[in-house]
Amino acid sequence: MSEVSIKVTIAGRTYPLTVKSEDEAGIRIAEQSIEESIEAFQKNYAVKDKQDLLAMSALQVATQKPKPIKEVQTVIERVVETVEVPIDYSQQLLQLEEKLDAYLGN
Repeated sequence: MSEVSIKVTIAGRTYPLTVKSEDEAGIRIAEQSIEESIEAFQKNYAVKDKQDLLAMSALQVATQKPKPIKEVQTVIERVVETVEVPIDYSQQLLQLEEKLDAYLGN
């Protein structure tokens, strides 16, 4: 299991992290979720202090039902590695991928 260095930006601040490569996608999804939450609070409420936005977003994200990201990714990787797909299925696979991306919040 290799590690990668990534940069995560939350509320305008960048944080360097070293994570397992298989955890990067989950961290990116969390980053996106937090940023979307901050943006929504900023639009809907007269909150200007970033600390308040972060606290409200952290509470919202922490109370959401977690998505089984790792399990879904593992299944997708296994399918991609083991199944040969005829060309005529390519459009259906693209639609399936779009649905999975929507479910995972990508």
